[in-house]
Amino acid sequence: MSPLPFSVVLLAAGTSSRMLGELKQLLPLPTASGAEPIGRITTRAFLAAQPEEVVVVTGHRGREVMSALVDLAESDETTGEVRLSFRSNPRYQEGQMTSVTAGLAALRVPCSAVMICLADMVLLQPEDYRELARTFAGLPRDAILVPVHQGRRGNPVTFAASRVPEVLSGSINPGCRKLIADHPKDVVCSEFEHDRYTTDLDTPEDYARIQAYFAASLTIQ
Repeated sequence: MSPLPFSVVLLAAGTSSRMLGELKQLLPLPTASGAEPIGRITTRAFLAAQPEEVVVVTGHRGREVMSALVDLAESDETTGEVRLSFRSNPRYQEGQMTSVTAGLAALRVPCSAVMICLADMVLLQPEDYRELARTFAGLPRDAILVPVHQGRRGNPVTFAASRVPEVLSGSINPGCRKLIADHPKDVVCSEFEHDRYTTDLDTPEDYARIQAYFAASLTIQ
């Protein structure tokens, strides 16, 4: 279990412009249960970390993305609440920040921290999300946690739920490459030994490499 209640905003609205016409959220990868879309693999991992709530922000080909995930939106047996919900962002072409604000505005369940997650971070495991939560729990209340590996910034970015109004107003952009420079007193860059927080999937070459990694993992199993 996580040491503090956190929620997740999953950004799955983009067009995958560098994937030569393919939408990376829907590209399949080999798993033990058969081929699964990238977005589904990512979603299953952070749901297993037991966040309070997950909002998936859709945009480009949103119905297809939602169809790949909707069966994961099961009701909690105790409360009857659905931990996974969807929010369409009609402004997704204006940039990632519009999806961040759409997702944050859709959060309904009280939590202490929010993680802004990317749909293509398929190497992250449930324990990685819990590890971020543990790290954040030991930081000052107003901290913005950015995972780093060998000097390279990674994701998810985690911040206190009390800062959501600042993000919605545009005072803080947790997806901005200048985040660290713009908020040097608040941003905490935590170094991790593994590269899972810094490995994403943007190009056909990335996809081929990740496919090989997943196939090799199945062989080892």
